[in-house]
Amino acid sequence: MASQSRRIIAHFDLDSFFVSVEVLNDPSLKGKPVIVGGRERGVVAACSYEARKFGIHSAMPIQVARRLCPQAIIVGGSRGEYSRYSRWVTEIIAERAPLFEKASIDEFYLDLTGMDRFFDPYQWTINLRQEIIDKTGLPISFAVASNKLIAKIATNEAKPNGYMEIPFGREKDYLAPLKVNKIPGVGEHMYQAMQELNINTIGDLSSMPIDFLENRFGKFGTELWNKANGIHHSAVVPYHEAKSVSTENTFEENIKDVNRLYDELVRMTEKIAFEVRQDNKMAGCIAVKIRYPDFETTSKQTTIPYTFYDDELIPVARDLFSKLHRKGQPVRLLGVRLSELTDEAVQTNLFVDTGKKTELYKAIDEVKNRFGKTSITKAAGKKGGELRD
Repeated sequence: MASQSRRIIAHFDLDSFFVSVEVLNDPSLKGKPVIVGGRERGVVAACSYEARKFGIHSAMPIQVARRLCPQAIIVGGSRGEYSRYSRWVTEIIAERAPLFEKASIDEFYLDLTGMDRFFDPYQWTINLRQEIIDKTGLPISFAVASNKLIAKIATNEAKPNGYMEIPFGREKDYLAPLKVNKIPGVGEHMYQAMQELNINTIGDLSSMPIDFLENRFGKFGTELWNKANGIHHSAVVPYHEAKSVSTENTFEENIKDVNRLYDELVRMTEKIAFEVRQDNKMAGCIAVKIRYPDFETTSKQTTIPYTFYDDELIPVARDLFSKLHRKGQPVRLLGVRLSELTDEAVQTNLFVDTGKKTELYKAIDEVKNRFGKTSITKAAGKKGGELRD
């Protein structure tokens, strides 16, 4: 029986998540070289294992991927579907796990410490994995180890759609024969620098004097030595939905003019979207609230693909308002709320050509930070309007 102080960490990773979702929605893609990403000038957000055999990898320009595998099937991606499946898996884990961290849209850490006093944590994790597969149809890999680092490395080795356990006390033995670039944070340039020092495996790295690594790689040298020796103390951060961001306005005079209400709706949506971007978050749910002169209050909300872009949020807010508002009735209060705030969905935007849009919003936000939040606004119009200053 394990001691109470022994940590037991499971790491779950949905295999080729974007591709897996696309295959579920279009089974004809199964077993084929599939790329999720921009059609022409974008980058590869994800690719199937069949595509990887041609040397294709994530973040590769689509044009390069086309040259490597002309027969590859390129799909643009479905952000809403990725968000939906990610939420589904999160809900399954939340129902079972005593403590878990959602590291990204497709990656989870579970702290199972203490479970071994009652039953086998490894078998429990196997059962949870099978439940996720049975309910969602998604392939998922996991590893159980004594800390997050080793669990993550082992999960990558267990792919595709596999699992393993690294016995307590055997961490260094497991890591030793693996290539040193299996350590998270060791990129191509670092890997080349290590090879020049004849450091090829994690075992080679663990046997190097820590002073030498500090002199060669600075502070990261100490971190490398710790990782190579299986030392990692990062805790599993409990997952919880971030607090919502909202704003509302009680008008001095009741407003009946729908165009004025739309203008206010746009202003408020821009305001809270700006706040969400400043916190490096995205929203997965938006709600609109209306109060009438008789104090009757109604609200309506909808889940959305994770976003922080005004031009994606404003049309949804307008649609909610139009469905909620009693035509011809003056409005006393109007409010907008963004919830399900998370930074996970940044990944889901890799397959969309959003680079220029993100840069535009950064520039806009810089102006707002410098000259005030109302220095740049949108004209409401019928479709949300264009940017104006």
